[in-house]
Amino acid sequence: CYTVLKKQSLLADGISHSALPGVVIIFMIFNKKELGYLLIGAIITGSIAQALIQKLATEKAIGFDGSLAVILSSFFGLGMMGLSYIQRQPTSNQAGLARFIFGQASTMLERDIYLMIVVAIIVIFLTVLFRKELMTLIFDREYCQILGFDVKFLDSLLSIMMVITIMVGLQSVGVILMSAMMIAPACAARQWTNHLKSMLILASIFGGFSGVVGTIVSSSISKMPTGPSIVLVMGVIVMVSLLFGPDRGIVAKYLAHKKLVKEIKEYESSN
Repeated sequence: CYTVLKKQSLLADGISHSALPGVVIIFMIFNKKELGYLLIGAIITGSIAQALIQKLATEKAIGFDGSLAVILSSFFGLGMMGLSYIQRQPTSNQAGLARFIFGQASTMLERDIYLMIVVAIIVIFLTVLFRKELMTLIFDREYCQILGFDVKFLDSLLSIMMVITIMVGLQSVGVILMSAMMIAPACAARQWTNHLKSMLILASIFGGFSGVVGTIVSSSISKMPTGPSIVLVMGVIVMVSLLFGPDRGIVAKYLAHKKLVKEIKEYESSN
């Protein structure tokens, strides 16, 4: 939600794609597929990519879009190259690494779930603890500085929380589609409310619902990847929200426009 309101939604796309080389490099070093090890590598390369994108975005000749495109394609290309190299090796231990591209919730172990729960609790706690500071940062950066808040710290905190959230979801949704799960729930929630608190709650509900339904659909259809199933369900929620949102939805705007036209015509005819 904060990233969408900050108008840096595609930053999640760049970070998620940049996680792949971290996963590959850690596997090459330790030859282990444990989620904890792989997430460490993903967080390192994701953080590096995020820092590079923000740094290059300050260059007027490149801009945010240009820096995002360069870093995203470079890191993802490096990850695919490393993944291809690993899969050509005469060992069976690399099997399953490709799940980080599209995601596969069925391959997750019990300890992976516990890790995700712990990380989720930490991120939720930080979000609640710094809610006012982050809200001020998003809506009025200059006012946030006037109040004496450490803007650089808040920027770093928001970036760290985003990186960690993306990395934890990689195994279920994959690097390609994880950005959709970061952006789509917030975009859908924005159509139904003008209040940040309500937006956070709605986005959480939409994301959780799509995760459950998408996983059920994936498990009931043979060879159906989990990630695309979850994102498709989330896509339906976004489309419904765009159409039927009470104030910002397409239908609501159309009806409001018709009502306005009718009132204008009635006013003109009475005069």
